[in-house]
Amino acid sequence: MDEEYDVIVLGTGLTECILSGLLSVEGKKVLHMDRNDYYGGDSASLNLTQLYRKFRPDQAPPAELGRDRDYAVDLIPKFIMASGELSKILVHTDVTRYLEFKQIAGSFVYRDGKISKVPSTEMEAVKSPLMGLFEKRRAKKFFEFLQGWKDEDPATHQGVNLDKDSMKAIYEKFGLEPGTQDFIGHAMALYLDDDYKTKPAREAYERIVLYTSSMARWGKSPYIYPLYGLGELPQSFARLSAIYGGTYMLDKSIDEIITDADGKFVGVRSGEETVKAKQVVGDPSYFGAGKAAADGGKVRVLEEGRVVRAICILKHPIPGTEDADSAQIIIPQNQVGRRNDIYVAIVSSTHNVCAKDVYVAIVSTVVETDRPEQELAPGLQLLGPVYDKFITVSSLYTPTSDGTSDNIFVTRSYDATSHFETVVEDVNRVWKAAVGKELVLKKREVEAEA
Repeated sequence: MDEEYDVIVLGTGLTECILSGLLSVEGKKVLHMDRNDYYGGDSASLNLTQLYRKFRPDQAPPAELGRDRDYAVDLIPKFIMASGELSKILVHTDVTRYLEFKQIAGSFVYRDGKISKVPSTEMEAVKSPLMGLFEKRRAKKFFEFLQGWKDEDPATHQGVNLDKDSMKAIYEKFGLEPGTQDFIGHAMALYLDDDYKTKPAREAYERIVLYTSSMARWGKSPYIYPLYGLGELPQSFARLSAIYGGTYMLDKSIDEIITDADGKFVGVRSGEETVKAKQVVGDPSYFGAGKAAADGGKVRVLEEGRVVRAICILKHPIPGTEDADSAQIIIPQNQVGRRNDIYVAIVSSTHNVCAKDVYVAIVSTVVETDRPEQELAPGLQLLGPVYDKFITVSSLYTPTSDGTSDNIFVTRSYDATSHFETVVEDVNRVWKAAVGKELVLKKREVEAEA
């Protein structure tokens, strides 16, 4: 391996594969390596045998669950916002030609002990049990205000400054009840906790508008999801990279990250071979995450620390979702006396990720106690009888520097959110540090089956 590359990318998680594809399109000479023999890293989709081997090495999958090849179970489930940043990247790169998408049937929120659909039309809003009659009028004025906002037209501002006034102040201006604030902040703006309320309202405004514009695209929910599972996404970006000259090596041990006397990146050693490059991009597991060295190294554990996820196999849809073949349910934190929301995602055979009459539900949240599995109880209780369940607890890592001083660019772990917007924020952050300019995307539309 004497040739030198512009960039070595370590790990085939979605973040790394997007960056590898985009860097190849940019004309960079990219070598992409992974210690695993499959794509996806932490965000892989596993067949039935792989799933049981990962969680219960001594147990074969039950025969009644059907054929191995019918399964593609996401280790970290996330949905794609129809008008969100990942959609824009998929379209910008033409990766959509390798993928088919299907709409997620419904978006629900947990309130006062039961789940209700997040209204997707004016008619649904009028009938929704989430708000009383007078509160619906106030909420209507609030949404009209957001939809009508134009930065350049002070007449649309109603005395509000999005860059100075807090979201709390805007909720109070429209007289919205705490339950309505919950539903808007957590089921639409998709915040994990309530810290956003005390910050300037601009970001929350943008998130709510993104949700409503994504909802308006197809009507039932703002989310789309790739057929055959999320593991299709990294593979599609890998294909893109290969078309532009990127080289891929799976099942390759990464034994050493080599730096010079000044600590700058020089290359990567795998066994007896060393590959040189100007820069390296990789996920935290390649830079000491999980080892004691991480304390003074390239990564550190985030304050919110860990995410717990339960992958559940069901033989029925979730009760109360109108038998939806797919759905997202958000349980706002203060509905269950927590600091962080609990997310429930369910997909089924209509997405080609499991056998017919089987459903895969994943319940996830940020860990707050020393009994992570118990924290998922409010979400697990919504599922009805669970056929089988696999629990994971993962630490969340973030880089200690932006990488510009040593040419080592580390991506972040996947958080507890149920969509990809934070993943794309990370792509933009690493791109700007490594390439030295903002990532600019073309505007087109992603198509999905209803």
